[in-house]
Amino acid sequence: MAFMKNPVRSLLLTELLSGLALTLKYFFKPKVTLNYPFEKGPISARFRGEHALRRYPNGEERCIACKLCEAICPAQAITIESEPRDDGSRRTTRYDIDMTKCIYCGFCQEACPVDAIVEGPNFEFATETREELFYDKDKLLANGDRWETEIAQNIALDAPYR
Repeated sequence: MAFMKNPVRSLLLTELLSGLALTLKYFFKPKVTLNYPFEKGPISARFRGEHALRRYPNGEERCIACKLCEAICPAQAITIESEPRDDGSRRTTRYDIDMTKCIYCGFCQEACPVDAIVEGPNFEFATETREELFYDKDKLLANGDRWETEIAQNIALDAPYR
């Protein structure tokens, strides 16, 4: 009887009918495709995108030039130079990140004791030349100013897990 099973299934087109039933099942369900440039999907609070330097609410930069991020960076993409201020505190004079070397591991963000360097929510930072991917202190601070509300919200959401 087993030898008759395959010809009967072929004659009745059961595979074809089951495929059509599956197609009809998903045909009337809502679509999951996003129209990307105009619609964006949700991003996790722990997403690691474009780097940014943050400021305190009074406008002063957070970085205290401890150089922990530079020391922990496995790709050696961060370069920091600092000098003491008149009040005795240290601040950075140069903070550069070579984004062509960066592996987006997040170690710099984890090592920072004051949450100065963070990897923000921006993943759309394509460039036309390599030189545009060498971030200096001014560009990092501008990124921090631009994304501060999202960055603060993501840090608050991640706080229970730190």
